[in-house]
Amino acid sequence: MKTISTLFCCTKETTMPSHSLCPWRMQVHHIQQETPDVWTLSLINHDFYCWQAGQFALVKVAKSDRLRAYTLSSTPGQSEFITLTVRHINGGKGSGWLTQEIKVGDYIWLSDPQGEFTCEKHPSSHYLMLSAGCGITPIMSMCRWLHHHHQESSVKLIYCIRSRRDAIFYQQLIALQPWLDLTFIMEDEPTEALPEGRLTQRYLNIQVPDIAKRTVMICGPQVWMEQVEGFSRSLGANEIWQERFTPVATDAIDEDGESYSLRSSTHPRAVSFPAGATLLAAMEKNHLPVESACRSGVCGCCKTQVVRGEYKTQSTQTLTHEEIAAGYVLACSCIPASDIELA
Repeated sequence: MKTISTLFCCTKETTMPSHSLCPWRMQVHHIQQETPDVWTLSLINHDFYCWQAGQFALVKVAKSDRLRAYTLSSTPGQSEFITLTVRHINGGKGSGWLTQEIKVGDYIWLSDPQGEFTCEKHPSSHYLMLSAGCGITPIMSMCRWLHHHHQESSVKLIYCIRSRRDAIFYQQLIALQPWLDLTFIMEDEPTEALPEGRLTQRYLNIQVPDIAKRTVMICGPQVWMEQVEGFSRSLGANEIWQERFTPVATDAIDEDGESYSLRSSTHPRAVSFPAGATLLAAMEKNHLPVESACRSGVCGCCKTQVVRGEYKTQSTQTLTHEEIAAGYVLACSCIPASDIELA
């Protein structure tokens, strides 16, 4: 795959204003195409940026206030640059800008590193890494880190992709063998052992008979992660961790059906929103102030306090027990079940 780079002078001049959540200015040193629809941006940081392998950062998109979450695919202490590996999604504001518009020498603004999906936070002597598609990005970072710091660890990786041409970091993964116990599952290239061309519970049991003693780290599309987590639990795994940046799933919303009211101390006049919508969608629809980025209950940007009302939550990541007890929720992962009043 091709790499785009050039020599340029680093200056202190900014090319766009920073977002309050994204104080770290970094400059694009070079861009490498990994697969037909995935690119890695290598960034120069002129200050000390401290992160853990597997974490992500929020990225300010162009000159807007829009934020998107992307994995830091580089490995602290080993990678020359800080890297973002991004799949281009048709119509995606963030991925379209990063993969189609950004040029070498441009500046990008990042947040502090975030996320609990790291092997440093979940230490183990035995890991099973399960990834699909672009979900390999935090897994790759963690595998490099474990290989460097904990070579005594047993690490098994199963990487599910459509075909060989869709394998991100293929050569880097191969280079980690035989320390890394690596298996590719390719949907377009079924085998006699795996005629379905996709991971099944039976195949997982054959490949990882000791799964019960492994810490399982999963990253990929949400439906796939839920399925393979189910496989893993059925086979006896207890320590299972997921990373996700996909929007939280909600029930079908009937705009003409049941509705609830929403008010806050700063906006005391009640506004309505349809049952089944997330609190974030209700706040955005009615122009109540709220920050958002990952929209999947991971980054914590949309933390909001509910002082009255019934609701269910699908993620409490980044919230403390005290905050939960005080009514704080992640608006993107909160589904109201009654009228809601905010602080």
